[in-house]
Amino acid sequence: MVRPIVRDTFLLSQKSADATPADLDAVRDLYDTLNAHREDCAGMAGNMIGVLRRIVAVRDGEKILVFLNPEILKGEGSYRAEEGCLSLGGTRETVRYRRIKLRWQDEAFRVRIRVFEGFTAQAIQHEIDHCNGILI
Repeated sequence: MVRPIVRDTFLLSQKSADATPADLDAVRDLYDTLNAHREDCAGMAGNMIGVLRRIVAVRDGEKILVFLNPEILKGEGSYRAEEGCLSLGGTRETVRYRRIKLRWQDEAFRVRIRVFEGFTAQAIQHEIDHCNGILI
């Protein structure tokens, strides 16, 4: 189900709890909502649809990748970036890594580890900030 985008900075600044199997409906809603905003959004976190769980969905080309309880294990090549956010409007400057090593759980709660680079890595970092209550 496509959900409305949360713009309440108080809610967005709350740290999200770990995702559990009870959150799988919210995972689908996040996927559907990102897909509905594919023209103007590269990624979303659970709190952007009102779900305070560590759930992230990111576009990687034509695919949407879903990460439950994502954690950056390593970052390389920091740089300054300017990012927009569907929940906040406008753009803000931040520092990101060009390459990240990410650990997460898939929808069956199996642990995965993979390296991401470029814009996909940047989008993942932005959404993990959302999970941590950091507004960019």
